[in-house]
Amino acid sequence: MSVNQATMADGVQDDPTGGGGPAIPDVQGDSPEAAKGAGRKGAERTDMVGKALGLLVLLGEEPRGASAAEISRRAELPFSTTYRLLGSLARDGFVDYEPDGRRYHLGLRIFQLGQRVSNHHGFAGAALPVLRRVTEQTGEATILSVRDGHHHLTVNKVDGPQMFRVTSDPGHLGSLSATAVGKALVAFAEDAERENLLAELPLEPLTEKSITDRDGFRREIEQVRRQGYAVMDEENEIGMRAVAVPLLNSQGHAFASLATAAPVFRMTLDELKAHVLLLQDAAAELAARLPQR
Repeated sequence: MSVNQATMADGVQDDPTGGGGPAIPDVQGDSPEAAKGAGRKGAERTDMVGKALGLLVLLGEEPRGASAAEISRRAELPFSTTYRLLGSLARDGFVDYEPDGRRYHLGLRIFQLGQRVSNHHGFAGAALPVLRRVTEQTGEATILSVRDGHHHLTVNKVDGPQMFRVTSDPGHLGSLSATAVGKALVAFAEDAERENLLAELPLEPLTEKSITDRDGFRREIEQVRRQGYAVMDEENEIGMRAVAVPLLNSQGHAFASLATAAPVFRMTLDELKAHVLLLQDAAAELAARLPQR
């Protein structure tokens, strides 16, 4: 399936050369007014591509899908623009439309691209055997995450054999301040980046145990740096605990984090902490295997 970005913008014609991109006007020798007009059209085209990508991000936050009207409101775009962009995205497989519920979902084309990214970074091939081995030894879920702005992004997970499972599947965007994987990523970020996060990171009150005080969060991160691991005790989700360690690059900065998560009725915090050495060994192995971005 070819991807034609030009179809995302109003009035933009397909590339006549068949290159799959928008035609670039030849303004050499034209008047300054013509050149300005071409520049405006290029900016409008780029803006529409950005809006289409924004719709995909919003749909990614809606596991049950959303109607065009709902997405239009969330994106703060006119309904006609939203509807037109969703139609273009659906035509190229980036979005699926469910006629019965009149809802849109992310399409298989997004899954395909995500799998390529995962394979490129080694998250599927190189990481999965290590995560499986950790889960076999702990009996609980093992999660691999990277930082994506002010969130952590779950890139791989292996569930434990128990019935009660962790809900942060690959592709999940979660809090940096209320999760073990997030705290590990913040604590072992580059110095300047860590200071920026400590000053600017939204401290979300996801549960009554979430840290919402900035000085308290700074103390928590300092403790994570001292002890080399982070814990989450029902701060992100009532009934769940986790412990996480960083994957460090050659400069000693985290490019990912690895966690074991379990429900509170199955593991105490001390029992989770007993898996820190196992996680650290696995993190060192993964750091040697994975591209360090």
